Amino acid sequence: MTSPDDSDHSAPDEAPYADRVFRSSGGIAGGVLLLALSAWLGGDAVVQGEGRTPWLALAGLLFAVPLIVAFTLRPAVFAGRDRLRIRNPFRTIALPWASVEAVRSGYSSEVLAGGAKYQLWAIPVSLRQRKRAARQQSRAAAEDPTGRTTAQHDLGNGDLRAPSDQAIADLRELAETQAAHPEAQGEPEVRWAYEVLGPAGAGIVVLAVLLAMG
Repeated sequence: MTSPDDSDHSAPDEAPYADRVFRSSGGIAGGVLLLALSAWLGGDAVVQGEGRTPWLALAGLLFAVPLIVAFTLRPAVFAGRDRLRIRNPFRTIALPWASVEAVRSGYSSEVLAGGAKYQLWAIPVSLRQRKRAARQQSRAAAEDPTGRTTAQHDLGNGDLRAPSDQAIADLRELAETQAAHPEAQGEPEVRWAYEVLGPAGAGIVVLAVLLAMG
């Protein structure tokens, strides 16, 4: 499930624009639990362990913690006035709205831009939620004597789409409405998350050395 947050910024002579931030609440909750479990087990091994055990535990934590953060807490999608910024586990992709060719959701959420495809880790697709939304749509349509209930919207109860599908629809609308702005022109930019890859790489090297030493 994704949850949008708002944060304001303004440019000179322009009205403030509310950036939209999409994150996976389930991913964040799972990440917090995994970090707490890692801290508990790793801390116990460091304090109570003997011989090489504390060092192995520290190396394991150095390797595991960045990966846990990368796959659970780090993913986010920032939809601003001029561009879409995608923060995935190992990369950050900046897409000016004019470069966005399509935003779609099948078994995963993804954006097509500049001839490449980028996954949206922060907007996971839940087939269970999609099926539940489909049942709600069918029920609402059957109970509406006026026939005004659509597959996406119930005039009385609001949007009937799954949260991930609603998020994709919002991003698709932004891509269509913002692409004409002069500031929204440009090419995609990709940056590797060295703040994640560096510690994780160091951790696996130290762990391999310790294991090789017997």
